[in-house]
Amino acid sequence: MKINTSQSNKLHSFTFLVSIFLLSLCIQPAFALTDDELNNIEIFKSASPSVVFVTNNTLVRDPYSYNVTRRPQGTGTGFVWDNSGHIVTNFHVIDGAREITITLSDQSAWSASVVGLAPEKDIAVLKIDAPKKALKALPVGDSENLQVGRKVLAIGNPFGLDATLTTGVVSALGREIQAPNQRTIQNVIQTDAAINPGNSGGPLLNSDGELIGVNAAIYSPNGASIGIGFAIPVNAVKKIVPELIEYGHLVRPVMGIELAPVSWARNNNLPGIPILRVFRDGPANKAGLEGIATNRWGATTLGDVITAVDGVRIDNLDDLLSVLEAHKPGDKVTVSFIRNNKPQKTSVTLIAPQ
Repeated sequence: MKINTSQSNKLHSFTFLVSIFLLSLCIQPAFALTDDELNNIEIFKSASPSVVFVTNNTLVRDPYSYNVTRRPQGTGTGFVWDNSGHIVTNFHVIDGAREITITLSDQSAWSASVVGLAPEKDIAVLKIDAPKKALKALPVGDSENLQVGRKVLAIGNPFGLDATLTTGVVSALGREIQAPNQRTIQNVIQTDAAINPGNSGGPLLNSDGELIGVNAAIYSPNGASIGIGFAIPVNAVKKIVPELIEYGHLVRPVMGIELAPVSWARNNNLPGIPILRVFRDGPANKAGLEGIATNRWGATTLGDVITAVDGVRIDNLDDLLSVLEAHKPGDKVTVSFIRNNKPQKTSVTLIAPQ
């Protein structure tokens, strides 16, 4: 069978097109990026200029020359909160620092002052006098609607290696971790995104590049990441940071009482925490609550024992403080207590600390 010239040309053209197509199949996978990779790259490029290197410096005197030198005693991560120069990091990152240096992504270094501290939430706010054009704040997200399995990204400076990206998912919600002052931090995010020493204080981001948490701790027997990291949810941070900027500390409303030691309550098998003292003209006093009293024979008589506030069980001071932190001065709370072995309730109007 003979093939004419026209048929031959068509065959060659077809063969050429097939070859180009097969070649494209071989070449394309080597250069193509997945949607997830593109998302990672985009978020890192956008967010990394907002992440800073925090150096905790101490001053050391030479025993021979008596010269004082600056020596780093710890490093961590932080991020730009606004273009006024406020930097957010963990309290434990700068705890005990004599001097704090913030290094921006452009490698410029700035001396930082402490604006506010919340050791009970492991959050600190610093301030640097850098130009506004050098300060890029992170977009703030919402941690209320997070779900287990959602993708997260962490940017930090683990082991002093700046601008390191790790990715993972939300592993669990509603965890509790211990703050540097032994208070309990509630509703913490658990993630398997690698968080190592030096990542503390850095941002945890969602796939939209929004801040959803502040990386705070890892659970590890050897001090390195084993896939269990914790971050303080951004909805808590959004309440904490403005208070630290305005007041320098958290403003927690009070009831005007002093509680007895937990050990005393436990030794006496009490179902809650006894009120040791009620301050005169305070909210608790006006609500009729009573503390421990001494009768005319010198014997001590038990006063009211608080068992719950707004339906939340109270077993220790940490429980009470956690409930009060959710309120502001002027709010009313329902206090459940036991007096003379009888359960009772009363309404207490909270006030600002004096």
